[in-house]
Amino acid sequence: MIYGYNSPMDRNYDVKNGEPEEKILGIKDIGLAMAMGIGARNIPEIASKIRSGAGSLEIQFMGAGRGSQQGETPGMFGKYHRQALRELSKVSDVSLTTHASVGIPGLAGQDQQGNFSDEQRKMALDEVKRAIEFAADTALGGSVVIHTGEFQRPISEEQWAEGGKKFSGFEKEEEKAVIRVVNKKTGQVLTQIRKNEEVSRPVWRRNKNDEYIDYDGNVVSRGERVPVFNKEKGTFDVKDVKWESFVDEAKEMTEENRKKYGANFDKEKHTVTPEEAFLIATTEGQARIAKGWALNYSEGLNKEFDLLKQLKEEKEMLEENLKTMPEDEKWKIKNKIKRIEEGEGRQNPGIKDLEQSIKARQEMVTGQLQQANDQERLGENVMSAKKYALEKSFSGYALSGMRAMEETKKKNLEKPLFITMENIFPESYGGHPEELKKLVLESRKEMEKMLMKKGSSESEAKQLAETHIKATLDTGHLNLWRKYFNGPEKEFDKWVLDQTEDLAKSKIIGNVHLADNFGYQDEHLAPGQGNAPIKEMIKILKKHGYKGAYTVECGSSATTDASYFHGMMKTWEYLGSPVYSMGAARDGLPPAQWQNIQHSYFGQTYPPSFVFGAYSPSNEWTLWSNVPME
Repeated sequence: MIYGYNSPMDRNYDVKNGEPEEKILGIKDIGLAMAMGIGARNIPEIASKIRSGAGSLEIQFMGAGRGSQQGETPGMFGKYHRQALRELSKVSDVSLTTHASVGIPGLAGQDQQGNFSDEQRKMALDEVKRAIEFAADTALGGSVVIHTGEFQRPISEEQWAEGGKKFSGFEKEEEKAVIRVVNKKTGQVLTQIRKNEEVSRPVWRRNKNDEYIDYDGNVVSRGERVPVFNKEKGTFDVKDVKWESFVDEAKEMTEENRKKYGANFDKEKHTVTPEEAFLIATTEGQARIAKGWALNYSEGLNKEFDLLKQLKEEKEMLEENLKTMPEDEKWKIKNKIKRIEEGEGRQNPGIKDLEQSIKARQEMVTGQLQQANDQERLGENVMSAKKYALEKSFSGYALSGMRAMEETKKKNLEKPLFITMENIFPESYGGHPEELKKLVLESRKEMEKMLMKKGSSESEAKQLAETHIKATLDTGHLNLWRKYFNGPEKEFDKWVLDQTEDLAKSKIIGNVHLADNFGYQDEHLAPGQGNAPIKEMIKILKKHGYKGAYTVECGSSATTDASYFHGMMKTWEYLGSPVYSMGAARDGLPPAQWQNIQHSYFGQTYPPSFVFGAYSPSNEWTLWSNVPME
């Protein structure tokens, strides 16, 4: 387009175009996301986006493991590619950021079956590691985005959901939610508990103070409690209990831990959750059943051992007598020995009967005792999936922060590398702003511990952790909470802005993704094309001093517009970047609006107010007075 060419013959040469728009961000401030293998495949295609006007670029890797044509990975870009990107960035004065594989669902190590495995976690950590190395070679520092989404959890169960009143995944989720429990030694899911299920449990003997007592009335611990015996029925009392019962039991168990650990009580580690209480109670019940059967099968076992010993001694004595007996009398002794060996029915079992009975009892008793021990061991290793996953996640992000720090020092980068955890979809942990904030702050604490073990001071460790572990705020992902919000639209917009303000105040944001949608799915509309309050969010970030990258993710434009880059131009329009025109230079007239631009940009159908391309005469063929040739 030739902005320098304008003629009195052109339409709108001297037309006032309206009031100037509020400028939120300039063109130089707005970057573009490059999904490698989809939005761009090679260095020339990346360069074309820079020439189109992108202020910065985020190189996003769509593949994990071994790369492919549609899912490129950092490993597909060799030394020459990395050098070219580095030089391209410098010569064009366009900064680069990096996005680790989008196939990583957090660093807890959860696999497709819902279990947590060290193998899955190692794969995710390796993907982050090579993205960090790529960023060090190309961007010479800056943000390396990592998707969160540590594990799926019921929305209504979180404290910020206010019991389903503010947010809920579906109708009556707070009653029907599924809670998972894992084995903390293996990461395998032990059970899935649905909150509206009823289970049978013993009625425990208690005194007036609600303390557990035995049959003699003595106060006992929870592990020694006994069920109420119903004399009329001749059985022990049981009752059906609901989730609330395990909420109360979890509080009891937490208080026991508080007394047990005293000053060393760790709220995060030693607080027992209702799902843990549920499974612990279940394993305790299974252990009791197994022990009961073991006692039942072992009853009378001593008598059988004594009788067997007696019969064997009697047999030995008869066999000795048999050696000295006359031949015509031996048959009597042999018959007695036979009766001793084979027995005479249940009332008079023989050696074979007793040995078989003892062996069967031994198998049953040892099997039941083994099962009881297994259940007790399982109860000791019960852990809520949330608690287990977060421990792994904090450690994983801390390790990645350490890697970013090491690469920064090793390659003497001009700016520090840092990981930025991105708030992902509402259905997974890390999608809510409070969860994102917790992931960042707790991961920083883990990194501080790692650094202090290596000799750093507390203040130095804290500063390094804050430098190398941050967050990416995705406006589109935050807007997806709209479909789970139980309230009016305006109230939701206020919630979004309040959450943005809280994150901005906490100084954890190191990167921003600008994307829009209508609150249902992550459609990657250009900012301003959905209903997310993006302008207001940016104003809040700027107010609190955020000066990092703003990256537009407008993937839908690749299919619904004439080109992917149309999404970028829509963003320029939305955020108030001016359109340069002759009119703006004359008589104090306001600049042209983006809506004035012809169909080839924003779909307007009226003729343009300027000429360009082959239609426009060359600027070289003008008179010395610059009067147009026509």
